[in-house]
Amino acid sequence: MILLTGATGFLGRHIVSQLQQHLHARGSDMRCVRAVVRPDSDTGLLEAAGAKLVTVSDINRRRELEEACRGCRRVIHAAALFRMWGRLPNFWRTNVGGTAAVLEAARRAGVERFVHVSTAVVVGRPRPGAIVDETHPCEPQDFYQRTKLEAEQLALAYHRNCGLPVTVVRPGALYGPWGRYAFNRLFFEDPLRGWRIKVRGGHHLTFPAYAPDVARGILSALERGRAGRIYNLSGQSLTHNAINDTISDLAGISRRRLNVPTPAVLLLARAWTALSRFTGREPFYPTNLVHYVFQDWPLSSERARRELSFQTTPFRNGARETIKWYWEQGLL
Repeated sequence: MILLTGATGFLGRHIVSQLQQHLHARGSDMRCVRAVVRPDSDTGLLEAAGAKLVTVSDINRRRELEEACRGCRRVIHAAALFRMWGRLPNFWRTNVGGTAAVLEAARRAGVERFVHVSTAVVVGRPRPGAIVDETHPCEPQDFYQRTKLEAEQLALAYHRNCGLPVTVVRPGALYGPWGRYAFNRLFFEDPLRGWRIKVRGGHHLTFPAYAPDVARGILSALERGRAGRIYNLSGQSLTHNAINDTISDLAGISRRRLNVPTPAVLLLARAWTALSRFTGREPFYPTNLVHYVFQDWPLSSERARRELSFQTTPFRNGARETIKWYWEQGLL
């Protein structure tokens, strides 16, 4: 039995899809997957797949999680709060408190394999000229990065101190079908809706990670990942210009982007973020976006390729599938 948290999220949906294919190839089905869901979650995909649903009112409810984990041999913990704006207590409650509850439930259940889904952005501030591999120092810059690093460290501490066989994966900037935030919004939705800008000439490197590839990497980590080991899961790092050109060509729109001066972008982000204190709504461009867009991310997934046989989809192919999904959903 496999326990999966975060099953209804962007990445979770792809994990479910890949699990279906993986289990079918082995002559099994999704009845051996137990998905932890919230009472208000959209569980249509999970129900159609045939997974067993366990409704947990809060990811911090340890007794409920212990009951959900009972009888499970393997756990994929993908539940997290990812936003570029918000209050620290909200991030901490889900990313750290929730992880602690799932880890303890897994320890009590005697789980044989535990994959913790972290994120490559725990690095926070990539050092100039350095390759961002799993040994790169971590200097988190915002609440999301800080709480994800704390959760990752907690998971590894459970391995060292409690013997729980934890493997950590760090996905890059997720994109693909079913996503409408962060990379998808900035590089797909905004340009396709006519908002076509770039910063610093479009020369910064970013680290696109096709969600189906990451899901397959997570399943590989569940099968063969080394306990106590961290694995980056991402595609080739590309410049903003290369990404913009590829998406423009596939979508049949102009490659032209308005290059906005850095001070203007920062001023706009600060104004939007300040206004959000009164509206309570996430700003269109929050100041924390700077940590992701105004830095180079030369991410390496060589360890995962070597030890997990991790393979990636060329960006052009992944982008084509993403654009196709947008049109099929009538979102553009």
